[in-house]
Amino acid sequence: MKKRIFRNIIIILVLFLIVFCYFRFFWVFGEATKAGNLNYFMKKGYVFKTYEGKIIQSGFKANVQSNEFEFSVVNEKVAHTLLEAAGKEVVLHYKEYQGALPWRGMQKFIVDSIYEIRSMEGETVIKPK
Repeated sequence: MKKRIFRNIIIILVLFLIVFCYFRFFWVFGEATKAGNLNYFMKKGYVFKTYEGKIIQSGFKANVQSNEFEFSVVNEKVAHTLLEAAGKEVVLHYKEYQGALPWRGMQKFIVDSIYEIRSMEGETVIKPK
């Protein structure tokens, strides 16, 4: 009888752990776009080499306020396009997760596509699909 109760408790704990890990690391919490100047983009890491970047979003024109958006990229094609776009204004689509995984990147924001890359003058340089 005690073995059966112990087994049921273990099964419930394992199921809870699976559901928790799914919602924490694999369930997409939100999707959105961000625009700003690509400050840096690099490949880094000790064990898992991941692509990491930062966008500086300008605030209101009357203020000197700026916001930073740090993100990771998994897709190699998107990463290579961003490596060539340093210093340019970009519009990115990203997915937000509740937690980061080491092989997916250091951030919980994962950029999956690029909507637009513009030079500083405002002309469109590239419009990826």
